Amino acid sequence: MPNIIVKVPEGAFDAAGCGRLGKGITAAAKQVEQIGDDPRQEFTSWVVIEEVKAGHFFAGGNDPASRVLPVIVMFHAPAGVIDEVGRVEAVRLIQEAVAAAKSPADPRPVMTSVIVSEVADGTWGASGSLWRLADFVKAAGYKHLESLAAPSA
Repeated sequence: MPNIIVKVPEGAFDAAGCGRLGKGITAAAKQVEQIGDDPRQEFTSWVVIEEVKAGHFFAGGNDPASRVLPVIVMFHAPAGVIDEVGRVEAVRLIQEAVAAAKSPADPRPVMTSVIVSEVADGTWGASGSLWRLADFVKAAGYKHLESLAAPSA
């Protein structure tokens, strides 16, 4: 059940490209978090794509958009869901998703900055309630954590 915020330069992706980007990043999240296949479980992955106005994106004090396609991704996941191997895979899959989503006519190489951060247990609110890892497991169907969602005896 990640919340993923993607920052891209304004106009870098048309509507179809944004669709590809959102779907590609969602697929990456599903894979690394091992989210279940039920559409209700898949719905727990939220991706927001925000465009950064021209002149408001800096690398080394300069606007990098003329040379590269810079993309910042903040991937927030509940603590305990993604291990080190999963974080490595998330960064790789997100880079691939961004590259696949850009227009074939855009010659710029993609440069991503991906921050995978864990939200401490008991500090994430969803729909008016404070959730714990077991709540996320029940909602998202994390295949590797199913034992945490087992009903108590």
